[in-house]
Amino acid sequence: MTGLTAAGIDRLRDAMGARVRERQMPGIVALLASGDDVNVDAIGTLAFDDDRPMRRDTLFRITSMTKPIMAATTMMLIEDGLITLDEPVERLLPELADRRVLRRVDGPLDDTVPASRSITIEDLLTFRLGFGHVTEPTFNPPYPIVTVPGDLGIMLGPPDPRTPHTPDEWMARFGSLPLMEQPGERWRYNVGTMLLGVLVARAADTSLSTVLNDRLFTPLGMVDTGFTTTPNDAERMPPHYMSNGGDGEPVRQPHSMPDEWTREPAFPDGSAGLLSTVDDYHAFATMLRRGGTHNGQRLLTVESIAAMTTNHLTPDQLRSAGVLLDGQGWGYGMAVVTTATDAGLTPGQYGWSGGYGSTWFNDPDRDLTAIALTQTSDFLWNGGLAEFDALALGAVAAEGRAPENEAP
Repeated sequence: MTGLTAAGIDRLRDAMGARVRERQMPGIVALLASGDDVNVDAIGTLAFDDDRPMRRDTLFRITSMTKPIMAATTMMLIEDGLITLDEPVERLLPELADRRVLRRVDGPLDDTVPASRSITIEDLLTFRLGFGHVTEPTFNPPYPIVTVPGDLGIMLGPPDPRTPHTPDEWMARFGSLPLMEQPGERWRYNVGTMLLGVLVARAADTSLSTVLNDRLFTPLGMVDTGFTTTPNDAERMPPHYMSNGGDGEPVRQPHSMPDEWTREPAFPDGSAGLLSTVDDYHAFATMLRRGGTHNGQRLLTVESIAAMTTNHLTPDQLRSAGVLLDGQGWGYGMAVVTTATDAGLTPGQYGWSGGYGSTWFNDPDRDLTAIALTQTSDFLWNGGLAEFDALALGAVAAEGRAPENEAP
């Protein structure tokens, strides 16, 4: 049997509570689930010097934890035959036909060569489309390909500020840019799932919100997850905090106000655009952990989940990914552990984090789901995330292994 230990739960609760008392963050909601055991702790308050408590139903901007949801929805449409992994994206994203590629990523935008092949849907899922975050130093001034997207208002980096452009206008502007590398050549973060959001909506001939609601949120009972919320529910949102320069006490950030989330975004962002709660995300994570089923209903095949949670990057691509992957592999929309680490990570674990201070992983061997939701970005780099991961892994009863995935 797998399950959680009382001592392990207490250690995690005490450690996260200590970080709240030290004002590293105002509060956190943490969930551990193994076997039939589920434990949720809501610690601290929504904001510093605020008496409103963190609660189990607190709404969080999950930012990049949107990516696994986008990948799962894409796989559902693949299973339905609406799209295929190896098809060129230009059938649904004609703006990306006849791509040009920079001779050098730091070069002028008009110094290009033709793309050697089309971008495929799998390229978007694996972030090997030839475009994404530039993690190598760009010095001053930054590379032209780094600055021009912001000038175009298409916001390829953090989720705030939001782009004011609709998906069609956003695609037209993005389509005016050359690629950074040839398709399939290198892993670059974030843009692939932004493009998937547009592609999936066009494939289903409806809005991205409708696709996500119909295919995932409604079947899983994820009643609080979406690109918007009601004015009353927006009061359940904490502010976003981040320290200036990455040290010191976190500072309240002047963006992503709750009232923004009561209006439909011009561009529903498949990379970082969702709100959710710990129980909603647990429903999604459990569906994956249980081999694609929820309450007896199959939402994804075991084969699709295996493809999502298997590393698809080459050793050279892993090395060039840098600190974002930190040696982990990449499946579809999420990281995959490929090598055991001193911190206790073991091959087969998968999940991802959000830039506003949230994280999730599944460990199939331990039959474990672990979720931590804050709105303090520093949690990701001040030791909080690493401590949470280690204590979550240590909270599982030692005896036994997880059951095999349910049969299709």
